Amino acid sequence: MITQQEYRSAQEETIRQLSASGITLTPEETERIEVADFGLSRLAMEGLQLITYINTERVCAKDLVLTPGQTCPEHRHPPIGDDPGKEETFRCRSGMLYVYLPGNGGKDIISARLPPFSEPCYTVFQEYILHPGEQLTIYPNTLHWFQGGPQGAVVSEFSTRSRDEYDIFTDPRIGRKTLIH
Repeated sequence: MITQQEYRSAQEETIRQLSASGITLTPEETERIEVADFGLSRLAMEGLQLITYINTERVCAKDLVLTPGQTCPEHRHPPIGDDPGKEETFRCRSGMLYVYLPGNGGKDIISARLPPFSEPCYTVFQEYILHPGEQLTIYPNTLHWFQGGPQGAVVSEFSTRSRDEYDIFTDPRIGRKTLIH
């Protein structure tokens, strides 16, 4: 749970980071910026800010904003009916993004810092570091997590249909909906 002031402040920082990256939002889009704390009440450590531009039956386009060291917790996009799950490509626009997938690598040699008190909920450590202009595709039902680098990150996400409400998180405490008080 976060306060209305924390939510609004995160939206304003998102607008600032997007603008600094050369991305302009309409007034209507600025009102739709989502601030996700995943029910953990630790937005600066585990959270994400985003704007969804389009999400149809076939495609989705978003911009994601992470502050320095902010982590989107480990999760996967599972199959739903005949849909194999969301396939997404992250393209770094500014800053640096640390992305982690299954494979080689260990938690002791990664660039990211695991969020305190949540370490057991991070299990994949194959590291990919995205700089501006670089991109990475994550295939359906693949565990992954990511973190903003020292200056944070602005990342464009291009994907198949997004159904975030069905995402499966490794951390059982996580809820996708942010509660504001």
